[in-house]
Amino acid sequence: MNKKRIDHPQRKAGFVTGAYSDGVLLNGFLFVSGQASIDFTTSRFISGTIEEETRRTLNNIKAIVEASGASLEDIVKVSVHLADIRDFDKFNMTYSEYFGGIKPARTTVQSVLAEGVKIEIDCIAMAPSK
Repeated sequence: MNKKRIDHPQRKAGFVTGAYSDGVLLNGFLFVSGQASIDFTTSRFISGTIEEETRRTLNNIKAIVEASGASLEDIVKVSVHLADIRDFDKFNMTYSEYFGGIKPARTTVQSVLAEGVKIEIDCIAMAPSK
């Protein structure tokens, strides 16, 4: 098994939020852990509107996916956790800005998230073999 850790390129050395990798590349698939509105240069959560948190979260995912050599177009499955399902329409409009063509399969649920977090997203992408 040839498993490789993929980190957000701006992750500060020593920044640990939990016992997980940002992404794991295995057999042409990239598995991206749940991401939120984290500023990896400061190691801080950035609170904002659902649109702002969605953009920052998807930009974090984009950076991790691109660090593996893939792109947003290579994402095939997305799981979204919203703290408040009433934010769905605003989230969905912002999310749509990131995915054109054949959109990834997606599940969206309401979940209890960490204090102040409005959204968490994880995904699976096809990634080039290295």
